[in-house]
Amino acid sequence: MTALVFAVSAAAQDKPVPYWASIASGEAMMRTGPGKNYPGVWLYKRRDLPIRVLRRHESWRLIEDPDGARGWMLVALLSERRTAMVKPGKPRAIHVRPDGNSRIAYQAEPGVVGRIDECTGSWCHIQIGKREGYVRAGDIWGVDEGEVVD
Repeated sequence: MTALVFAVSAAAQDKPVPYWASIASGEAMMRTGPGKNYPGVWLYKRRDLPIRVLRRHESWRLIEDPDGARGWMLVALLSERRTAMVKPGKPRAIHVRPDGNSRIAYQAEPGVVGRIDECTGSWCHIQIGKREGYVRAGDIWGVDEGEVVD
């Protein structure tokens, strides 16, 4: 069983960059370079925050956060779990179906983070706490334009 878990983790590390991930830890330090000897520039205290992995260097990843800040983070602090953040501006409608004419289940405020498990290219199924629904892909940061997630 241990060998299987290791094999899956090793395969995940070989993903082509750039790719989307999220912060797995309740506290994760971004550094100026790929090593613990580099100064820390930002301490994230927000599990599930979506990030974009831009480069790999051994067990370190150059990441970009939703505000555009870039720095290095230890891969052990990251998760493959897909999450997304509601973009700045006005609250965004979360619909009951992936259709702009469907009923609005609730509104999500800018900066709210949810888990993504499916995207069709224009709509994503999002879970925010115990609530779920569909949000337009253009209203969130954490998916590429036209990306399909399944």
